[in-house]
Amino acid sequence: MKPPYEITAYILSLVSSISEKIGAVNATFLNKPSPQLRKQNKIKTIHASLQIEGNTLSQEQITALIENKRVVGSQKDVLEVLNAIKVYENLHKFSAYSAKSFLSAHKLLMRNLIEKPGRYRSRSVEVVQGAEVAHLAPPAENVLYLMDDLFKYLKSEKELTLIKSCVFHYEMEFIHPFLDGNGRMGRLWQTVILMKSYAVFEYLPFETLISQTQEAYYKALSACDKSGKSTAFIEYMLQVIDKSLAGLLSYNKRIFTKKDRLEIFCSLGKRRIYPENLYGSI
Repeated sequence: MKPPYEITAYILSLVSSISEKIGAVNATFLNKPSPQLRKQNKIKTIHASLQIEGNTLSQEQITALIENKRVVGSQKDVLEVLNAIKVYENLHKFSAYSAKSFLSAHKLLMRNLIEKPGRYRSRSVEVVQGAEVAHLAPPAENVLYLMDDLFKYLKSEKELTLIKSCVFHYEMEFIHPFLDGNGRMGRLWQTVILMKSYAVFEYLPFETLISQTQEAYYKALSACDKSGKSTAFIEYMLQVIDKSLAGLLSYNKRIFTKKDRLEIFCSLGKRRIYPENLYGSI
């Protein structure tokens, strides 16, 4: 069954803006940036995603761990980073539409952090913010069915990959299939889904913007819980992706006007970046 959401005018404008930026990224070969930029972005991604979950290690400490150096920090924080490094070094090994691959990623990400990583939860969970219950997840006995349904949506729905990735992220957070690691898995798997159509997302640290706008992130999740559809979260995440792509392009110190984008598009000719590369699978 297709998860409930609406395609608003704002969502369409964001998809258009993102598609233009992806075209610019492809034209300037930023879809496969330099090894140094790839390393920097991987560090930013790991730092931001774990910081949201309360990890205290700095980007400098994460860099040291990538370089096999010792750092001073709690055992849990260090292990979280080491696991994340392993996962993000093997992004291409995960299959976006496979529940088995999804569980394998969780097993790597949460290894030695929780009991039985890589398995769906078998008891009820609540998401608590402060002194209040922010979200009561569906019963444990429904998790397998709900996740299978979500992966069927990924495989079969004739929808833009950009939108499907956002829908999966929100719906997975709502289902809360694991006892721990749900937030980082939602962000990780959105990256895996996007990579299926857009190479740039292997190196794009959009988690940094989520970390910087955590209040808006949780507000969007809450709004979707109340409305019963993921529209607000799609809008939030597309904003994040759009701004992240803008940051990548500004890193290259080039400003792309509408004329520039048109010239880039025309010059590509037979490479046909539209619609396959710009809009993903339709």
